[in-house]
Amino acid sequence: MLEPAVFIPAAAILGLVVGSFLNVVIHRLPKMMENEWRAQCAELEGKDPPDTGRYNLMVPRSACPACGTPIRARDNIPVLSWLLLRGKCAKCGKPILARYPVVEAATGLLSALVAWKFGYGWAAAVVLIFTWTLIALTFIDADTTLLPDDLTLPLLWLGLIVNLLGWLPGVTLRDAVIGAIAGYLVLWLIYWAFKLATGKEGMGYGDFKLLAALGAWMGWKALLPIVLLSSVVGAVVGIVLIVLARRGREIPIPFGPYLAAAGFIMMMLGDRIKGLLPL
Repeated sequence: MLEPAVFIPAAAILGLVVGSFLNVVIHRLPKMMENEWRAQCAELEGKDPPDTGRYNLMVPRSACPACGTPIRARDNIPVLSWLLLRGKCAKCGKPILARYPVVEAATGLLSALVAWKFGYGWAAAVVLIFTWTLIALTFIDADTTLLPDDLTLPLLWLGLIVNLLGWLPGVTLRDAVIGAIAGYLVLWLIYWAFKLATGKEGMGYGDFKLLAALGAWMGWKALLPIVLLSSVVGAVVGIVLIVLARRGREIPIPFGPYLAAAGFIMMMLGDRIKGLLPL
């Protein structure tokens, strides 16, 4: 068993590396989905699919979005390279978004928190995967208002498997299965109630699947706190954006990032939060 003084820094370093890969996932997965949709549309129309070349999470190499120069290994060290390059491309000098090191640093920090909370063992290993997936979903939804099935559905099934194996304390398989079912149905019912009342869609199906996944990981008792936390934070952020005139009332606000944040908070502080509610 690794001592906390070793395991926590190791988890943080691993998180920085994974955060660099998550930047690739966040950028490329929506484009991969779009390429797949275009190919399916072309097939339905009896046309040849557009030639997009090999494009996945591994190919082509990461490159500067401005000049297209492939990024060298020494310029791809998480956070450090961005700081040393002063946030600019080593070749053309054009700015590189600060969000890249932010994702890396956030992944490292949250990974360290998971290691501190759960200690060395299977629980920490699976919660790290849970955390990394939520980070990817958060930024993809913020960018595109999409929560890809390629992430939400594996997250759901992994939650059920983890609780089947008993790797998370305090959650039975029965609670996990009920949580997955109830998590989907809760937002599905809210979606249809809102649509029947207003004629508009208040959220996407990806939100249903994400809450179902969170229920599969933490059980049905975690659903009410997650919905309350995410709704309050989402409402506050939405009001702030409207007041600051950065977003009109008619422009949708992605709900996935708030669900993901609430899910992580519940994973870390669930026992204390549930103790405050009459569950």
